[in-house]
Amino acid sequence: MPTQPSKDLETFPNPAPERDYQIHIEIPEFTCLCPKTGQPDFATLILDYIPDQRCVELKSLKLYIWSFRNEGHFHEAVTNRILGDLVQALEPRYARLVARFYVRGGIFTTVVAEHRRAGWQAPARVELMDFPLQSNFR
Repeated sequence: MPTQPSKDLETFPNPAPERDYQIHIEIPEFTCLCPKTGQPDFATLILDYIPDQRCVELKSLKLYIWSFRNEGHFHEAVTNRILGDLVQALEPRYARLVARFYVRGGIFTTVVAEHRRAGWQAPARVELMDFPLQSNFR
Protein backbone atom coordinates (compact mmCIF):
# COMPACT_ATOMS: atom_id res chain seq x y z
CA MET A 1 0.00 0.00 0.00
CA PRO A 2 1.44 3.42 -0.90
CA THR A 3 2.34 5.89 1.81
CA GLN A 4 -0.35 8.49 2.51
CA PRO A 5 -0.14 11.98 4.03
CA SER A 6 -0.96 12.15 7.73
CA LYS A 7 -1.44 14.76 10.46
CA ASP A 8 0.15 12.38 13.00
CA LEU A 9 3.57 13.43 14.28
CA GLU A 10 5.46 10.50 15.79
CA THR A 11 8.20 11.02 18.35
CA PHE A 12 10.97 9.00 19.94
CA PRO A 13 12.84 9.47 23.24
CA ASN A 14 15.59 12.09 23.19
CA PRO A 15 18.87 10.14 23.43
CA ALA A 16 20.57 12.99 25.36
CA PRO A 17 17.94 14.84 27.44
CA GLU A 18 20.59 16.01 29.90
CA ARG A 19 22.00 18.55 27.43
CA ASP A 20 20.83 21.33 25.18
CA TYR A 21 21.59 20.53 21.55
CA GLN A 22 20.09 21.80 18.33
CA ILE A 23 18.34 19.74 15.68
CA HIS A 24 18.24 21.47 12.28
CA ILE A 25 15.84 20.22 9.58
CA GLU A 26 15.37 21.73 6.11
CA ILE A 27 12.27 20.88 4.11
CA PRO A 28 12.65 22.32 0.59
CA GLU A 29 9.42 20.92 -0.90
CA PHE A 30 6.58 22.31 1.21
CA THR A 31 3.40 23.03 -0.75
CA CYS A 32 -0.07 24.24 0.11
CA LEU A 33 -2.76 26.12 -1.79
CA CYS A 34 -3.48 29.83 -1.80
CA PRO A 35 -6.83 30.20 -0.01
CA LYS A 36 -7.82 33.05 -2.35
CA THR A 37 -6.92 31.61 -5.78
CA GLY A 38 -6.44 27.88 -5.20
CA GLN A 39 -3.03 28.09 -6.88
CA PRO A 40 -0.11 26.23 -5.31
CA ASP A 41 2.28 27.99 -2.94
CA PHE A 42 5.78 26.57 -2.53
CA ALA A 43 8.14 27.10 0.39
CA THR A 44 11.28 25.92 2.07
CA LEU A 45 10.72 25.24 5.76
CA ILE A 46 13.63 25.46 8.16
CA LEU A 47 13.02 23.92 11.58
CA ASP A 48 15.46 24.34 14.44
CA TYR A 49 14.64 22.97 17.86
CA ILE A 50 16.21 22.03 21.17
CA PRO A 51 14.46 18.88 22.35
CA ASP A 52 13.54 18.05 25.90
CA GLN A 53 12.24 14.49 26.28
CA ARG A 54 11.15 13.79 22.69
CA CYS A 55 12.41 14.20 19.12
CA VAL A 56 10.35 14.13 15.94
CA GLU A 57 10.55 11.02 13.76
CA LEU A 58 11.48 12.21 10.26
CA LYS A 59 9.21 10.01 8.14
CA SER A 60 6.19 11.11 10.15
CA LEU A 61 7.33 14.72 9.72
CA LYS A 62 7.54 14.19 5.95
CA LEU A 63 4.01 12.74 5.83
CA TYR A 64 2.73 15.54 8.08
CA ILE A 65 4.23 18.22 5.80
CA TRP A 66 2.80 16.41 2.77
CA SER A 67 -0.69 16.60 4.32
CA PHE A 68 -0.89 20.35 3.59
CA ARG A 69 -0.46 19.90 -0.17
CA ASN A 70 -4.17 20.16 -1.05
CA GLU A 71 -5.23 22.54 1.72
CA GLY A 72 -5.67 26.30 1.45
CA HIS A 73 -3.66 28.32 3.99
CA PHE A 74 -2.34 31.83 4.38
CA HIS A 75 1.45 31.79 4.86
CA GLU A 76 1.27 33.22 8.37
CA ALA A 77 -1.42 30.78 9.49
CA VAL A 78 0.21 27.62 8.15
CA THR A 79 3.62 28.53 9.62
CA ASN A 80 2.13 29.04 13.07
CA ARG A 81 -0.04 25.92 12.77
CA ILE A 82 2.94 23.72 11.92
CA LEU A 83 5.00 25.15 14.77
CA GLY A 84 2.06 24.74 17.16
CA ASP A 85 1.58 21.10 16.19
CA LEU A 86 5.31 20.42 16.62
CA VAL A 87 5.37 22.13 20.03
CA GLN A 88 2.32 20.10 21.13
CA ALA A 89 3.92 16.81 20.03
CA LEU A 90 7.48 17.49 21.21
CA GLU A 91 7.22 19.94 24.13
CA PRO A 92 10.69 21.24 23.16
CA ARG A 93 12.80 23.64 25.19
CA TYR A 94 12.96 25.89 22.11
CA ALA A 95 11.72 25.78 18.53
CA ARG A 96 11.87 28.11 15.53
CA LEU A 97 10.20 27.57 12.19
CA VAL A 98 11.19 29.72 9.23
CA ALA A 99 8.93 29.46 6.17
CA ARG A 100 10.44 30.99 3.01
CA PHE A 101 7.73 31.11 0.38
CA TYR A 102 8.76 31.42 -3.24
CA VAL A 103 7.87 34.48 -5.27
CA ARG A 104 4.22 34.97 -6.17
CA GLY A 105 3.11 38.11 -7.98
CA GLY A 106 6.55 39.64 -7.49
CA ILE A 107 6.49 39.16 -3.69
CA PHE A 108 8.56 36.84 -1.52
CA THR A 109 7.19 36.08 1.94
CA THR A 110 9.19 34.81 4.91
CA VAL A 111 7.39 33.97 8.15
CA VAL A 112 9.33 33.22 11.35
CA ALA A 113 7.57 31.71 14.37
CA GLU A 114 9.23 30.81 17.67
CA HIS A 115 8.42 28.92 20.84
CA ARG A 116 10.43 29.22 24.03
CA ARG A 117 9.51 27.16 27.07
CA ALA A 118 8.81 29.35 30.10
CA GLY A 119 11.96 29.68 32.18
CA TRP A 120 14.30 28.20 29.56
CA GLN A 121 17.24 30.37 28.56
CA ALA A 122 19.60 29.69 25.72
CA PRO A 123 23.16 28.89 26.74
CA ALA A 124 25.84 31.33 25.64
CA ARG A 125 26.91 30.72 22.05
CA VAL A 126 30.43 29.46 21.54
CA GLU A 127 32.23 30.57 18.37
CA LEU A 128 35.07 28.34 17.25
CA MET A 129 37.58 29.18 14.57
CA ASP A 130 36.83 27.32 11.36
CA PHE A 131 39.96 25.72 9.90
CA PRO A 132 40.20 24.85 6.21
CA LEU A 133 40.39 21.19 5.27
CA GLN A 134 43.51 21.76 3.17
CA SER A 135 46.59 23.52 4.46
CA ASN A 136 48.22 26.34 2.52
CA PHE A 137 51.59 25.06 3.68
CA ARG A 138 53.46 22.67 1.44
